Amino acid sequence: MTKDKFVAILRAAGITEDQMHKLHVEFERTEPKEHQGFLEYLSIPPAEIASIRAWSAKG
Repeated sequence: MTKDKFVAILRAAGITEDQMHKLHVEFERTEPKEHQGFLEYLSIPPAEIASIRAWSAKG
């Protein structure tokens, strides 16, 4: 699984950008280590993971 494939699945399911952001926010808030691991699983580069997690932490 890649980030692009996962995002395509979410979009096909009708998930909006705002809902995706909320998903990241809740994932980071409730399970930060698992959020990190999931982003790594999607083969996202470390610098992008850091950016996503910082964006998520801001809410």
